[in-house]
Amino acid sequence: MKFSLLVLTGIFASGVSMAQLKTTPVCPPIQVEIISGNVNKLSPKSTLGEVKIALPCFSEVIEEPTGTNCKAVIYKDRGIYFYTDRNYIEIRENFDGKMSPKLMGADRKSLFSTLGYPKIKDISWDAFQMEFGILILYYDKAGKINKIQISSKSVDNIKLCE
Repeated sequence: MKFSLLVLTGIFASGVSMAQLKTTPVCPPIQVEIISGNVNKLSPKSTLGEVKIALPCFSEVIEEPTGTNCKAVIYKDRGIYFYTDRNYIEIRENFDGKMSPKLMGADRKSLFSTLGYPKIKDISWDAFQMEFGILILYYDKAGKINKIQISSKSVDNIKLCE
């Protein structure tokens, strides 16, 4: 009886000792630098692995694109998406971080002093030629910025994900 109790205790103790504690990944504060075209020093050309290491608190990773999906590291709760195979970063209106200059929610009419004239204009978006590539700003019906895309591509060869 004592022997079987000792064996059971040993088995239970060995099972508990092999259990692993998993930590929740903690992300540094997210800082978007619009003029230099980077997020926490990550450029639109950064690889999937580089993004995952620099910002480990992602909500989803798409490593193999299918149909309408693109290769991406997604931070849905923080409002930022890295499309690594298409070389662009998308910032949505629920963005949770710091931006310099602060463009999200800015009025379309107030951008000239910061960005100059857009290279291409449309009713709902403007594309600005930048040193790093292009900056695309999308507007809501009130003319306020509600989405930003930072790309290393030019306006002639950018391919966006759906």
